[in-house]
Amino acid sequence: MTAAILSGGENTRMPVLKGFLEVDGRTILSRSLELLKRVFRNVVINTNMPERYFSFGVPLKGDIRNERGPMTGILSLLAGTGDDSVFVVACDMPFINEELIRYMVDCYERQGARGEGQADAVIPVFRGKPEPLLGIYSRSAIMVLEEEVRKGKRGIQETLTKLNVLYITDEEVRRIDPEGLSFVNINTINDYERIGGNLCLG
Repeated sequence: MTAAILSGGENTRMPVLKGFLEVDGRTILSRSLELLKRVFRNVVINTNMPERYFSFGVPLKGDIRNERGPMTGILSLLAGTGDDSVFVVACDMPFINEELIRYMVDCYERQGARGEGQADAVIPVFRGKPEPLLGIYSRSAIMVLEEEVRKGKRGIQETLTKLNVLYITDEEVRRIDPEGLSFVNINTINDYERIGGNLCLG
């Protein structure tokens, strides 16, 4: 399994690339890379601006289609990494929980070891809502994702209904990450200021 940070979005609501925002003195990308390298042997960044990410010292994977968005990124990773599955996390999630990630990987692997049909995706649920940008996607999802992208669909929530998904329940998640900090994401300047960030544009 390859782990990937999704950094290929359009970043329209922030004046700077979200992965480069600093939290506790370190960029979100640096924090995520350090954590993911403790869990996975292969870690990559999905980006359409490789010149901005060379300094992180990990392989860079671009999108295979022009349609931007996380679904295109996931499809591109499944098609381009050579592994049977990818663990993905959005570039703007600074507080992902290592124990939760390990638990999700274990659930995915145990399912295969029991000889059950392998899930197309493993997705955690928090406050009753699936969180698809912290998830595992299998190569078995490629055909559905490709069809959705071809139709111009960009949201992943609806696409989950067309996949065989193993959901990590709200109760399971809360045992590991009671406050759901793993799912905090920084979409706007207000979001960033809410977690104590200070964006200096001058």
